[in-house]
Parts: sequence; C-alpha cells; structure tokens
Amino acid sequence: ATVVEMIHTATLVHDDVLDMATMRRHCETVNERWDTESSILLGDFLFTRAFHLASTLESTWACRLIGETTSQLCEGEIRQKGNQGDFGLSESDYLQINDAKTASLCSCACRLGMPEKGDQHKLADRMASFGRYLGQSFQIVDDLLDVTGHESIAGKSLGTDLQHQKATLPLIHLWSQLSHKEQQLLEKMLRGPAPERLAHLLPMLRRHGSIEYARQRAIGLAEKASDCLQGLPQNEATEMLQLLPEFVVHRVR
Repeated sequence: ATVVEMIHTATLVHDDVLDMATMRRHCETVNERWDTESSILLGDFLFTRAFHLASTLESTWACRLIGETTSQLCEGEIRQKGNQGDFGLSESDYLQINDAKTASLCSCACRLGMPEKGDQHKLADRMASFGRYLGQSFQIVDDLLDVTGHESIAGKSLGTDLQHQKATLPLIHLWSQLSHKEQQLLEKMLRGPAPERLAHLLPMLRRHGSIEYARQRAIGLAEKASDCLQGLPQNEATEMLQLLPEFVVHRVR
C-alpha cells in the first residue's frame, strides 16, 4: 500500500509540472513553492524509493505488477500528450488513455490486496476489475470537475485540461453533437484567449447535455464496479469498498 501511494504521489508531482498547476490538496504545488527542477527530482526520488521498497519483499510478484502498471501510467500520459489539441478524439481512445493513466493503478492496488498464489483467481480478477471500473469513473468525474468545479473546494488547480487543450469526455461528447461548421467555430474558441474559453464553453456543454452525458457514463462505470463486489462476505472491509463507487461519482474534490 505504501509503495502504491508513493507512486501515486510521484505521478501527481510530475502531473503538476505538466499542467503548470499551482495548487494541490489545498497547498502550493512543489513547482509553485520551489521550481520545476525540484518537482522532477522529487517525483523521480519517490518512484525510485517506491521500487526499492517493493524489491525488499520476499516475492518479486508485487514488484513486477507495480512495474507493469507504472509503465502503463507513463504510456497513458504519453498518449494523452500526443493527442493534445485533437478535439475530435474518439470516446474509445479517451477511455483507453484513462484506463492506462488512472484506472490501471486503481486496478493494481485492488489486485495487490489478493494473495499471489492460491485458488481464488476469479475473485482476484473481480477485484482487479473493481479497481479498473472505479478508476475509470474517478477520472471522468475528475474531468467534469475541471470544468464545473471550484478551486476553493477542490483544493487544486482547475481548468488545466482546457489550458492544455486536452479532449476530455464532456468536450468529446459536445464535439460529436456539432456540425462541421460549429466544430470549426468551437476549435477557434478553444485555441483562443484562455480567460474566455470556459465562459463560452460551459453553457454549450450544458445546452448539448455533455455534462450530464459524462456524469451518466461515470455513474455507469461506478455501478459496474459495485457489481464486482456482489457475493463477497459482509465485513468492515467490504462495507468500505461498497461505499467507494458512490463516493467517487458524488465527490466535489
């Protein structure tokens, strides 16, 4: 659990550099308080320290799984960077990117909670699927908060997706509802002055049902996560897991 959280924190430190974010968890980001070089070095330190800790386990299984997942995280970020400015990105491609850069780590964390060996392979696969669906839902809600949230509540910099011209699900849905001429006008606006983007975009997203569409997709994925928990014995741990899907879709930060 410590190793996974260290890797998670490392990705956030590096994400804040990529997004030029100034706030994270109601505090200044590392790059805001110090500088980009410090952020890169700290993220690298957390990554290497995490893998060192993983390598001290008697079995190499966990280290191998965490290593594979970290590679997926990086691949997802690279794909997202490569699609920057592509407002016509398909929903399928968007979900594949999210699966790699977010859902894979959630899935890894849930899979690591099961024994490496034994006769519970089907249950282990279900728990990995629970984490994957939960991570997908989490990322869609995160993308919604980027355009509808409030920084004082979220505790982090918002609007960075628009600033860096990342096609998230609300925007992808809106794009699919427009004529070619309307798409050209939207693209011109999205590439225009930053202060005007969200003010013009948000009413369009609401008018075309794009906010609600993305929210329903997040709810649907959260329900799939809940389905993965059916039949598990009732105890304190499973009760906590059962609360997570609802928490994810209703969170405001």
